[in-house]
Amino acid sequence: MLYAVGDIHGMYEPLVELFKILPVEKWDKVIFLGDYIDRGPQSKEVIEFLKTLKKNYDVVLLKGNHEDMLLRCVENGDCFPWERNGCAATISNYDGVENIKKELDFFKSLKPYHEEGKYLFVHGGVKPGIPLEDQQEFDMIWIRDEFIYSENPLPGKIVVFGHTPFKEVLIMEDKIGIDTGCVYGNKLSAIRLDDMKVFSVNCGGR
Repeated sequence: MLYAVGDIHGMYEPLVELFKILPVEKWDKVIFLGDYIDRGPQSKEVIEFLKTLKKNYDVVLLKGNHEDMLLRCVENGDCFPWERNGCAATISNYDGVENIKKELDFFKSLKPYHEEGKYLFVHGGVKPGIPLEDQQEFDMIWIRDEFIYSENPLPGKIVVFGHTPFKEVLIMEDKIGIDTGCVYGNKLSAIRLDDMKVFSVNCGGR
């Protein structure tokens, strides 16, 4: 079975609850679409959970725009975008940037996209009409409306993405959006692509 999980944003408790209801077996594959950190209170715990999960299951971890902003800040000193997008919760949770630097190998290991059969998994989306080999990582991590409102943006592939929150999982012929805004009080969602079954836990009141 093939699963994809939406944006977590430091919401550790809903993540644990979601995995209690996901019937994941050792031979299944679970793809996380990025944005594990920022805004929510427990980014460190989320990262530790994902690292443990990867040791025990077939897990693919993609890079979100928030991980991209972290790397740009910590490695290159370009901190303004991250400062405007919820970094304070992550820095506080790690008790300082110096402790975040100890996790750089994890953040640098994250992939910009993953292909699996007819599906392309990516955080933000793709530039419509551009072949996969010519896509830019910046677009794949940051793009929103140009991709979402396009028709058949990557011919031959169904694009599974996060980044843009929806009230419910968005299922279309050419794209599937599974960010359901957990950190904003809605839900954390996953989808099993074999039968399009959606699994969700409520995040309100946390």
